[in-house]
Amino acid sequence: MQPDFVFGHLTFWVVTYILALTAWGCLGRFMMQAFMAPDSPNYIWRGFLLLTGWAVWLARRMVPTYVTTPFLPLVAAFWLFAVRTVFGLAMLGAGLAPTITPPGGAP
Repeated sequence: MQPDFVFGHLTFWVVTYILALTAWGCLGRFMMQAFMAPDSPNYIWRGFLLLTGWAVWLARRMVPTYVTTPFLPLVAAFWLFAVRTVFGLAMLGAGLAPTITPPGGAP
């Protein structure tokens, strides 16, 4: 019998969820920065900064200095999506990711 689809693979779901949430937040931050000042008191903007700050900080250290600050959220989103894909494939290869068995298929 297969383990529970959600709770049997909780590590897979939590890590992919956090990576996806942060990556999409980086894309939102990139788009919102056209309308917001960097020190805006808007609570939505502050939420995006809080959510994606660590990823943009890492991206700043990974890319050359000629990549300007406004484009760092895009770089961070790219790397987060890449890490999420590699992590998902590694978990699938190790048999730790959930699979969908077709009806009547062998478990």
